[in-house]
Amino acid sequence: MTTPEHTPVPADFASRVQGTLMGGALGDAFGYLVEFDSLADIQAKFGPSLLVDLSQASGTPHFSDDTQMTLYTLDGLLDVLEWANNGVGADINACQWLAYLRWLKTQDIETAEHAPEQAPRWIDSQSVLHHQRHPGNACVTGLATGEMGTLFRPVNPESKGCGTVMRSAPYGLLPNVDAETIYKISSDAASLTHGHPSARQSSGAFSWLIHQIVIAGLPLRAAAESARDRAAGEPSADPELLARLESALILSKPPISTHDGAPLSGDSLSDALGLGWVAEEALAVAVYSVLVTEQAAGSPVDHFLAAIRLATNHSGDSDSTASIAGNILGAVYGEAALPPSWLTLCEAPAVIRRLGAEFITLTTGA
Repeated sequence: MTTPEHTPVPADFASRVQGTLMGGALGDAFGYLVEFDSLADIQAKFGPSLLVDLSQASGTPHFSDDTQMTLYTLDGLLDVLEWANNGVGADINACQWLAYLRWLKTQDIETAEHAPEQAPRWIDSQSVLHHQRHPGNACVTGLATGEMGTLFRPVNPESKGCGTVMRSAPYGLLPNVDAETIYKISSDAASLTHGHPSARQSSGAFSWLIHQIVIAGLPLRAAAESARDRAAGEPSADPELLARLESALILSKPPISTHDGAPLSGDSLSDALGLGWVAEEALAVAVYSVLVTEQAAGSPVDHFLAAIRLATNHSGDSDSTASIAGNILGAVYGEAALPPSWLTLCEAPAVIRRLGAEFITLTTGA
């Protein structure tokens, strides 16, 4: 299914854009508290209820490289949109590559001498984005080569880390662009750092999912099924991605197919869908978490909290799985999903909101 170019921008588009970005940042910050902890470690730190609230942070909760790179994805799109609004066509993936190279520079990581350098943009002056928050190895090494990775000339050809998926929500927010183009933009951008087909296809499927929710207006489960179908339609569809997405959809469908009717969680969730360190697992864990908690949620905030807790409290890549889940919930509900108490703890909300506002202005004129 594709979204026709004449599909009107939804009336709550601004709220959904900001909700997607902020939801991802909040989920990221929550999951980052325990990113490298096993489930046993989480329980030892926070007790049998595990991590349940952002206020449990011992200090200021920080978002990770997931949010940093998501914002640089957004800034790459802003660069393209600025050129377009001046009547100039720009190569989307080249602009995205330059944006990621600027992000790499904020991490004080050297790149090859022959790598191009773009003039600094507003985002580059934001000190909060200069902290090293455990950037993914493939993202760093792929960019540091100074070579622009493509489908036909991949960097890190065997890498399928989740660093592609966790940064790709902004592509799905583009209005007046058909879903197939969204999928291509997202999967092409994944090739800038990761060469494995699953990395490309997982990124494309995630952006497709966001687009189906925000622009096409599909309900959550229908959008997830649509993303599964699009992934299956890839000429060389990655079998691991298809298996993980299918499992996430089946296991989350009411009635819940566990012995006690409760959602899979912790080690059981990891056993079923993976730890989330690789692209297809991170996407599947996030999709399962938002789907399986939907029916029991009393409000958008209740749904957000239940899903983010589920996506976080396991032995895997908690910040990425929670960040992706937060993106999805923000796309579904807009800013209504964001817990007010968490917003008071959010790191650099003004930076996130300003970039979101620029995207809304450039895409809608509002």
